[in-house]
Amino acid sequence: MFYAIAIRAVSVLWHFWFRLQINGRENEPQQGGYILASNHCSAIDPMIVCQGIRRRQIHFMAKTELFQVPVLKHVIRWLNAFPVSRGTGDTSAIDTAVKVIQDGDVLGLFPEGTRSKDGNMLRFKSGLALIAQRTGAPVLPTTITYCDPKKGFRSRVVVNYGKLMTCEELGIHSTGAEASLSSARELKEATRKIYGVMEKLKEENL
Repeated sequence: MFYAIAIRAVSVLWHFWFRLQINGRENEPQQGGYILASNHCSAIDPMIVCQGIRRRQIHFMAKTELFQVPVLKHVIRWLNAFPVSRGTGDTSAIDTAVKVIQDGDVLGLFPEGTRSKDGNMLRFKSGLALIAQRTGAPVLPTTITYCDPKKGFRSRVVVNYGKLMTCEELGIHSTGAEASLSSARELKEATRKIYGVMEKLKEENL
């Protein structure tokens, strides 16, 4: 209930403040767990990327530091976020992410691992491909573009939802229990493919 109310309230706010353009709503899967992967250049990205996903709640992986901020830590938990310790090989976060998908829910990830200061996509971490490999879940590539870096009043923001990418399309051939037999090269190639698709998607409808 809190999630639904919060998303509606934020939707009113962003549509008032920005000229928000959302493309590809029809690409949102109606059932089954999947990974929503988005570029990351602002603290408000999670609230922006939710605007075109109305059938399902998104469970975002968020840096541990946010869960140490008074009040905010409670709010983000109510919004289904869970912590990850960046740069430490946090296996508990991976396990939680896998469970989210296995429960048939939506996992939200920012594969860059941190925010881009200039809006250009940074190199992707391998965690996205690893979770896809372990679960066999498809990936919904998503991009956010702030046409005004200062995010001023009535500035244009473009959100593009691409077509769902299956593990087969990513070149991931071993999933679930067989994932341990796959090579690091397979994960690297899958990460490269996702990056390429999102790079092109980011330039659309601008």
